[in-house]
Amino acid sequence: MIWVTGDVDGKKYKEPFSKGIMSRSLNVADIGIERAHEIASDIEANLIKNNVSEISSGELASVVLNHLENIDPDFALKYKNWRSLRNSREPLIILIGGASGVGTSSMAFELANRLRLKNLISTDMIREVMRKIVSKELSPVIHKSSFDAYESVRTPSIRIDSVIEGFISHVDVVNVGIEAIIERSVKEGISTIIEGVHIVPGFIRKDLMENNNIILFTLTVDDEEAHKQRFYSRCRQPWVKRSLERYMDNFDAIRKTQRFLVEQAKIHDTRIINNVDINETIEIMVDDILKEFGGVDNVGQES
Repeated sequence: MIWVTGDVDGKKYKEPFSKGIMSRSLNVADIGIERAHEIASDIEANLIKNNVSEISSGELASVVLNHLENIDPDFALKYKNWRSLRNSREPLIILIGGASGVGTSSMAFELANRLRLKNLISTDMIREVMRKIVSKELSPVIHKSSFDAYESVRTPSIRIDSVIEGFISHVDVVNVGIEAIIERSVKEGISTIIEGVHIVPGFIRKDLMENNNIILFTLTVDDEEAHKQRFYSRCRQPWVKRSLERYMDNFDAIRKTQRFLVEQAKIHDTRIINNVDINETIEIMVDDILKEFGGVDNVGQES
């Protein structure tokens, strides 16, 4: 057995070398899980061949990086940047916004798997909690959906589109919960992904967004028919309780909210991704995150 040694807060530890852990770590470099497992097996075989029974996490990281350099320098760079990201003392806060139906939930789930982040929060869940706290009489918009909240605006404005006015009112309420989660994640050092229609560029407090460990993406589906088909695909699943008819009745309003989100993203220089291909979207997001937050030489093996 090969033991990997390390140091946590001045205390020494050791754990068995795991091909499973290493292959999952390698997969962040877009190697592919099968190829990653082959590489992890090759590294293990080389360690055994060289009679290595104990190796520090730092030494193991060097072995992995050298191995990847011989295969593809791009793989090595991505892996190195990801290891530095995982070992950073600062938490990573990823915000993924977009209109209903563009795939923020799916992309957040895939991104969490790729980056091996455990904390994934939907703004819809934040809204549900707030509905239990805030009565319908006190805040009627929170008890509606983001695209039909305008129906509950008590005093409509004549200076703004009613759908957008309702959407803004809806987001403003949920934003209280979003900001609280960001504050707690930063304070406790917990990396978190928050996704949902309520993630709107320019709406989250400026002092929070100025943290250099927060990154925001706005997803869209530019093609109107493709966007519509997303709802057909979503609602055909037997466990989904949402009504396709309700989405179709409000489709024009949903498209309005998308246009507003895109406008806000452009104003605040937020990355906009047309979410046509899942794999391509994930690659864009991962590359942006690694370029923004990777690059430190601390790349020891994760336990």
